[in-house]
Amino acid sequence: MKGFIIGLLAGILIGAGAFWFFTVDRPAEQARETAQEAADQAKRALAAKMEAMELRADDIRKELTEKGRVVRRKARDIGEAAADAAVDARATAAIKTKLAADPDLSALRISVSTTAGRVTLSGMVSSYEFIGKAMAMALDTEGVREVISTLQVG
Repeated sequence: MKGFIIGLLAGILIGAGAFWFFTVDRPAEQARETAQEAADQAKRALAAKMEAMELRADDIRKELTEKGRVVRRKARDIGEAAADAAVDARATAAIKTKLAADPDLSALRISVSTTAGRVTLSGMVSSYEFIGKAMAMALDTEGVREVISTLQVG
């Protein structure tokens, strides 16, 4: 619930910023500043989600050591019916797109597979923090109920 509220607030802020951006006439410098501010807000929102879902580097390191994998579920989606193949394919594509757009993560080094709304991330990242970041991005994708990470730091 906390993650939903944070996401909702972040969405409202980003929406208000986009409305302002497209309706106010201003110089290019202000546009760059606005874009940077929106990016900073998105980063803060992602960091808050990672905190709420216990996806901090220490949490991930501990869970990987104890269980060999990291699993997080969206609370509202637990127990829902399985998603169809088209939804799974869209979710996989959306996650790969997010990974490719992020400078800290490599879409080429992270494999993504989705079955019935359950996403499995495997491959290599450069820090435990990036495992959490990849999991948060995956969980923030429509059609995803659960994320299992077997990502390794190397």
